[in-house]
Amino acid sequence: MKFIITFFKRYPVKSAITLGAMLLAGIAEGFGMTMLLPLLSLSAGQISHKASSSLERAISQFFTLIHVRPTIGILLTIFVLSIVVKVVLVLLANKRVGYMVADVATDLRLHLLKAIFNSSWGYYIHQPTGSITNSFATEATRSADAYLFGMRAIAMVLNAVVYTIVALMVAWKATIIAIFIGSFILMVLRFMVRMAKRAGRDQTILLKSLLSFLTDILLSIKPLKAMAREEAAERLLEKKTLELRNALQRQVFSKEALRALQEPLSTIFFALGLYVALVLLNLPLPNVLVMVYMLAKILKALQRAQREHQAMVIAESAYWSLLEKTKQAEEQREVASGTAAPRFQKSISLKDVSFSYKEKVILDHLYMKVEKGSFTALIGPSGSGKTTIVDLITGLFSPRSGQVLIDDTPLDQVDIKRWRKKIGYVPQETILLHDTIFFNISLGDEEIEERDVIDALKKAGAWDFVSQMPKGIYSKVGERGGLISGGQRQRITIARALVRRPSLLIMDEATSALDPKTEQEICKTLKGLTDWVTIVAISHQETILKEADRAYCLEKGQARLIKD
Repeated sequence: MKFIITFFKRYPVKSAITLGAMLLAGIAEGFGMTMLLPLLSLSAGQISHKASSSLERAISQFFTLIHVRPTIGILLTIFVLSIVVKVVLVLLANKRVGYMVADVATDLRLHLLKAIFNSSWGYYIHQPTGSITNSFATEATRSADAYLFGMRAIAMVLNAVVYTIVALMVAWKATIIAIFIGSFILMVLRFMVRMAKRAGRDQTILLKSLLSFLTDILLSIKPLKAMAREEAAERLLEKKTLELRNALQRQVFSKEALRALQEPLSTIFFALGLYVALVLLNLPLPNVLVMVYMLAKILKALQRAQREHQAMVIAESAYWSLLEKTKQAEEQREVASGTAAPRFQKSISLKDVSFSYKEKVILDHLYMKVEKGSFTALIGPSGSGKTTIVDLITGLFSPRSGQVLIDDTPLDQVDIKRWRKKIGYVPQETILLHDTIFFNISLGDEEIEERDVIDALKKAGAWDFVSQMPKGIYSKVGERGGLISGGQRQRITIARALVRRPSLLIMDEATSALDPKTEQEICKTLKGLTDWVTIVAISHQETILKEADRAYCLEKGQARLIKD
């Protein structure tokens, strides 16, 4: 119930319209059903007798009011038209529900994406990629399915209410007794719903764990295969997959058990209903037939409502998991209070900067400067703080003490989004999408034109080999004719960073995986760009020192100037 209320609050108008159509469909069908009693009475030759139920009296008054004599033809026509109207309304309602399901999944995904992309860097780097992927794909889909099942359950309950009203007008005593028995049967079967809910919750937890682990394994599959250790990863994945299978088995069993148990219990329900109507209450046969028909519709609607509710509780755990992931990301939203326009005319300075990860000190009262138009290199061992300096310059982290200055303006006073738009960033991992070179560089930005991509490729020294590919910049990476070396891949990522003509280009160990010759060639290419872009390059290797104008060596939290 909490799940449905949450969605009604989230989509009040659309949900109300959908349920309104469903309710009207049930009323239309119920109105048609009321024609069955006089129809049967006419067929049995009992139409002239005194009305034996409030339904017969209401129908008699209705036809008297409209001055129409109730014949078999008229009653059948009304019955058929009511069913047709009901079908049309159900179709419209289902169409609306289908659109809503798509809207729900899309809305949840976009909300999650916005929260993740706006979260702080410190929060983001600690999130398993597989967990985010699972939330975006699997949990959003299951959440939308849960909404669909919930709406169907409510629709069935509304139909049952309409059928109950009709049945009460036929024989209220027998209907109350029958509904009491039917409610008892549904209560007996509730344990199957609870079993399914637990299985659904386990499925959500296991899927999140499995996909997170799988993503991490796939990202590191090369060293695992090189060391013949992929079997260990396979065993762990197999164990998690078998646990997921057990949860799915419990889910399937609970659904099928509910369906199987409903049939014999329904038979008992009808037997008791007939006994009460024929023996205890001694109702006329037409009334009994209509009442039994209506009770069958009531029970069928409630049974389906129970099955839809069971399907909903299986899937709803995915919604709560997704909601929690989104809420956590929103609580860790990146706070940027600066409003000043970034003006990089002279230098970037780190003055008396200290930074630590929890108790581990990375930078300790560090001083360094990057002059505009220079090629500045940062070298040092792993963990010395090279990447941390880059993270401070880009505003992904803030120093514990000291200041990062753009010219003479503290970075925390600068509009950080506008500052980052002036930055081109090339990471160590040469991640290229399985798409065209054009898309890999433009990333779908409609403002970037073909000439911009070609110009960026030329600046990165990549145009010579790209132009020789079968389709040029529209060749797909990895496909026939699109196979490229590590150095070529790196040049494409450099072109991606240059395509928007940044003021600052950061190379975060982007050449460390290359051989010295290729690294030197790329460094020479970069050196030729310093007339319009400032370069900060991080490297473990000393090859970069040959081309750098200025170089710092980081050790023990300090930046020692080794070339100027």
